[in-house]
Amino acid sequence: MSERDAIEAVNEPVTVSSLVDDLWALGLTAGDTVLVHSSLSSLGWVCVDAQTVVDALMAAVTEAGTLVMPTHSGQYSNPAVWSNPPVPDDWIDTIRRERPPYRPATTPTRGVGTVPECFRSYPDVYRSQHPSVSFAAWGADAESIVADHAFDDGLGERSPLAGVYDRAGSILLLGVDHGANTSLHLAEYRADIDPSRTDNVATVLEDGEPASVTYQDIETDTSDFATLGNAFEDEHDSSVRRGSVGAADARLIPQRAMVDFAVGWLEKNR
Repeated sequence: MSERDAIEAVNEPVTVSSLVDDLWALGLTAGDTVLVHSSLSSLGWVCVDAQTVVDALMAAVTEAGTLVMPTHSGQYSNPAVWSNPPVPDDWIDTIRRERPPYRPATTPTRGVGTVPECFRSYPDVYRSQHPSVSFAAWGADAESIVADHAFDDGLGERSPLAGVYDRAGSILLLGVDHGANTSLHLAEYRADIDPSRTDNVATVLEDGEPASVTYQDIETDTSDFATLGNAFEDEHDSSVRRGSVGAADARLIPQRAMVDFAVGWLEKNR
């Protein structure tokens, strides 16, 4: 969306206060635990861009709640399976060997949007230790949700996704569809679908010093997430809150119900 399109998409500037009103109207409340997936451009013309969105989300859940976002850094994933585009085979060892250490405080996000990139640098935001699929969190349970994020099976049972599940949190899709819904990855681990596994090597910091870690993970697949999400919404229509946040179509979904449904759907359809 161009800036002109963003202006034309709304009747007045999108501000912190207008976003908070929209989020509360959607069903978000103080004290909630919420995992946010967002598209800044979908919101229309936002005064001060991503910072305004982060401030509004924090104001909506308050410090009594917990705000979680994916802060993935795909540049630390396995270069041997990169496909869009692939890198030459003779580059792979160099990439693995020469990548600087993943640093939770400074490593930029990749492919998750400008709102999480802004969010990760806020005061009192904690970011997990996983080099490629980290999450950041703020609020009452922030530190515990991202603590001890396992390297192996990084979107599975010892991930912040499971931490949100354990706290009966919600998923907020803000101008994005289920293709961006990382909670569906948790279902991939729980479903009896026998996915392929792959190894990765990355450099992280341990006690402030670079250290190489080797970890194993499943090969995740988002190609059917949109279909899966639509099937959930068809069957659980009453549990999905829909509305507009700025100019964006937004949905607020109970994460446990979504993940539990997805486990069965994946076992049936994959």
